Amino acid sequence: MRILGIDYGGKRVGLAISAPVGFIAQGLPTIERKDGEDYLEELAEVINEKEVSEIVVGLPRNMNDTIGEKAEEVLVFVETLKSRFGIPVHTVDERLTTVRAHKAMSGAKMSKRGKKKRVDMIAAQFILQCYLDKISNRAVTDEWDENV
Repeated sequence: MRILGIDYGGKRVGLAISAPVGFIAQGLPTIERKDGEDYLEELAEVINEKEVSEIVVGLPRNMNDTIGEKAEEVLVFVETLKSRFGIPVHTVDERLTTVRAHKAMSGAKMSKRGKKKRVDMIAAQFILQCYLDKISNRAVTDEWDENV
């Protein structure tokens, strides 16, 4: 079972994949959204090639926990994924993941252009890792509850 993490954006779609065994998010190349090209075809290739069984998409809630215009766009994207690929699609709160991604790269000796190319992938890794940690903690809690 592999889970795909997505940082959805107007220009780029950041991707991360769970390790085949375990709960570690690994970055994948970012998909550039270009006019006239169907980025969902590229996404379909990744889903098929990596044998993805679930998708997690970052939902950009406002700081006051409301759903704004960008989050509405993401929710439409989520529905598109569900209908097109027929696999479970979840959302996780992605507030500040891009900020965290920029901070993670702040010490890296990389050009601005290089950082810009990687920030969406790293944000996707944070989104996926958040979900993996959540389901891992749930599994540990469920196991603990069964042993009580």
